Amino acid sequence: MSIIKKFLFLLFIASFASINAQNTEEELSLDSGTIDNQFEYLIQRSNNYQDYKVVKKNWLYILKAHTLDSLKSIHSELATAEGTISNQNSEIASLKSSLKNTQVSLDTTTDEKNNMELFGLQMTKPSYNVLMWSIIALLLALLLLFIYKFKNSNIVTREAKKSLSETEEELENHRRTALEREQKVRRQLQDELNKQKGIN
Repeated sequence: MSIIKKFLFLLFIASFASINAQNTEEELSLDSGTIDNQFEYLIQRSNNYQDYKVVKKNWLYILKAHTLDSLKSIHSELATAEGTISNQNSEIASLKSSLKNTQVSLDTTTDEKNNMELFGLQMTKPSYNVLMWSIIALLLALLLLFIYKFKNSNIVTREAKKSLSETEEELENHRRTALEREQKVRRQLQDELNKQKGIN
């Protein structure tokens, strides 16, 4: 019973190996599949002679044609890939150039945004603000000084006018007094003259 089981087991394995070999052989073909499969087909289907394999010429020509077609296809794909790579390289160079220009433009815009030009000099915004507020403070100080000087001058002018007015009044009073004195002296002189004439 044990021998029968062994025999059945070996028979099963042999049939399984045979089916696998047939499937592998059926998968291999000279007209389809990869070049590697076609070579395998050629090796397996070739006849043996001592240490050599005897291969049909037409199979070699078919394999050669398929190999050349595959090489042409690979060369064509390679040329297409090289063209694509070349185009992508030129696009990358163009994009890098565009990016560089954009970066320069962005830097310029940022500088212009952060800096201001005053009297032909580039200044940062904080420096510009400090300078502007300093100028405004200086102008305000000058305005206050001008107002102070103006008021001072106005006070001095009023005092000078008042002093002039007082001086003119004093002069007028002095003139009046002098005129009265002169008139009085003339009267006295006239009276004296009249007296002198009356005596004579």
